[in-house]
Amino acid sequence: MEKPVEAIQSVRLDDDRDMLILLDQTLLPNEKKFLELKELKDIWDAIYLLKVRGAPAIGIAAAYGVYLGTKKSEADAYESLYADFKKAKEYLASSRPTAVNLFWALDRMDARFKKEEGKTAGEVKLALKEEAELIRAEDEKVCESIGQYALSLLEPGWGILTHCNAGTIATAKYGTALAPIYLGQEKGYDFKVFADETRPLLQGARLTAWELQEAGVDVTLICDNMASIVMKEGKVQAVLVGCDRVAANGDTANKIGTSGVAILAKHYGVPFYVCAPLSTVDLKCKTGEDIHIELRPSEEITTQWYEKPMGPKDVKTYNPAFDVTDHKLIAGIVTENGIAYAPFTESLPKMFK
Repeated sequence: MEKPVEAIQSVRLDDDRDMLILLDQTLLPNEKKFLELKELKDIWDAIYLLKVRGAPAIGIAAAYGVYLGTKKSEADAYESLYADFKKAKEYLASSRPTAVNLFWALDRMDARFKKEEGKTAGEVKLALKEEAELIRAEDEKVCESIGQYALSLLEPGWGILTHCNAGTIATAKYGTALAPIYLGQEKGYDFKVFADETRPLLQGARLTAWELQEAGVDVTLICDNMASIVMKEGKVQAVLVGCDRVAANGDTANKIGTSGVAILAKHYGVPFYVCAPLSTVDLKCKTGEDIHIELRPSEEITTQWYEKPMGPKDVKTYNPAFDVTDHKLIAGIVTENGIAYAPFTESLPKMFK
């Protein structure tokens, strides 16, 4: 192994060269390539095309992106600089409509900009850079804290089922749902991980299985429709998933197929835990019904991963990127400030205190 996978920085700023450095997750596991992006359009494309993915990583990329976009502005006055900032912010916000971290990070950068009112353009730009770096550093601490709380729910030797990728490459470090696996590995917990492949984009196969294997974790890749049998055979003692948005009632939006895993877990009596940084908790969103679900291109189902088309020509497709897991199926929502249990309308607000 070249180096511990936790050490890979999937998103970082090269301020001297005015560029964002991203690990292109669409090329994994066959190629580890870092993109060097200078233009907002390229950063927008990277977010939309899932070259950078995972709610925290998207937020970090957006923060760096809006900083770089503003850094290029030639505006001298605060008001005109803010106009350029707002244009960059709104453009990046249009890339992915479901992941709340995208908007959270951009709004936080906006708040920092407004806090610097009265200062020179140069001072404002430095403040934006500082805020973006804080977002990255704080996410690393958040992930480690989530990992410690989630690890308290698990026992050595357990089988853990995952869906999609909520690992170190989706965050600043450690990941969310994979954080307790990495921390457990350091303590000799010897977890046995079953990674759902996660169709149609195969994040579980291409990303989770890759990074866990790179880190020396015992991981077994399974097709999505095999989750039921490994639970039935007693190979899984807990399910850990990440999250893109948490509603006030505890409904959670995550990669398509997550709700089906939760239903299976409920049937087999396996606890289903959602690992969610507080930046993904949206108390203004009452229930999962209020979460906008992004629809993706049909090519992701029919042609993108195949040498030849895997569906009839011009067949209709339905390709939602996410589904919503009902709060009644969730044993606990693990945040950096603790574990929220039902009723989530009462426990989630307490996490912010």
